[in-house]
Amino acid sequence: MKILAVNCGSSSLKFQMYEMPEENVLISGVFERIGIENSFYTIKINGEKIKKDVILNNHEDAVRILVDELLERKIVDSLDEIKGIGHRVVQGADKFDKSVLVDDSVLKTIDELSSLAPLHNPAALIGINAFKEFVPNASHVVVFDTAFHQTMAKETYLYALPYELYEKYGIRKYGAHGTSHKYVTEFMNNYYKENKKLIVCHIGSGASITAVKDGKVVDTSMGFTPNAGVIMGTRTGDIDASIIPYLIKNLDYSADDIDKLINKESGFKGITGGISDSRDIEDGIKAGNEKCEIAQKMFVRSIVNYIAKYYVLLNGVDAICFTAGIGENSILTRQNIMDSLSCLGVTIDNDANSNRGKFIKVSGDDSKIDCFVVPTDEEVMIARDTFEIVK
Repeated sequence: MKILAVNCGSSSLKFQMYEMPEENVLISGVFERIGIENSFYTIKINGEKIKKDVILNNHEDAVRILVDELLERKIVDSLDEIKGIGHRVVQGADKFDKSVLVDDSVLKTIDELSSLAPLHNPAALIGINAFKEFVPNASHVVVFDTAFHQTMAKETYLYALPYELYEKYGIRKYGAHGTSHKYVTEFMNNYYKENKKLIVCHIGSGASITAVKDGKVVDTSMGFTPNAGVIMGTRTGDIDASIIPYLIKNLDYSADDIDKLINKESGFKGITGGISDSRDIEDGIKAGNEKCEIAQKMFVRSIVNYIAKYYVLLNGVDAICFTAGIGENSILTRQNIMDSLSCLGVTIDNDANSNRGKFIKVSGDDSKIDCFVVPTDEEVMIARDTFEIVK
């Protein structure tokens, strides 16, 4: 069965088509800079990478070009061969604790939740509607990034705010990156052949740490929005909330100014004065850039603080897993984190840690906690959920 996994961002569309249940990748790619000048797309097929510059005014343009590529390259002879299309949706709040088939009610709820993910949910809706138009006979499934976190206990996901704000307006912790955390959890429990106590570190430009026990989320670092938790590329992570009214009263910040500040101008970018990419941070460290050194130390400390917190919450942990762009590829960040956890008996295998982007144990043989690099695969999780529902 041919299943298409789709991830629509505000200005991008990533896709991967599988033959299921074998999980064979038939074609993959990404459309970038949608609605922006110099847009283009890249596809990978049979080991070949092809890039084309095109005008992408909107997501509909990307979908139209994608279906043309599928037909022209004989991935399918007819679009009716695509039995299911799975769509990643960032915010499902507490309305969805699993992936679901798309209907009008589901679309309406995703739209209503757009205020919690203003960059992502509207883009996902555009993508879903475009694919429904171009591939009308496929079953459409939405896979929520918040669903995996819905096993958190009420005392974990509530904030110490007036209870009616939760009851009336749904203000609570929801988490994010759930599709990735679920993939790593299932991968590691299959590796161990039993459920283990895990701390999954999804560390990229956006980053979240999750405590997992018996295959279920106990706690996660992101909150009501993806801004909470550890320091990120352009997001603050946890801060004293009273900074916000201070900025409003004393520096004439508006609500939009605050939103831009904490989501787009902070984190690595704010600390360094403009550098938001971890690779550039590491280059800056090598060049003696003091602000890059400070940013890296703050970043590592914020992650270690959550690992330590979850170690206590889980009453010990079997494995710490590093995933996503930085987690899979930053030798320095993993080393810094593991060195900081020596008090918990963590040791590092420096030879193993010198690898990038592949599954490997990076802790020493004498380490009291196993540490692994686990490349995430959100697309295959989308495909699996879609296949199960369509099947």
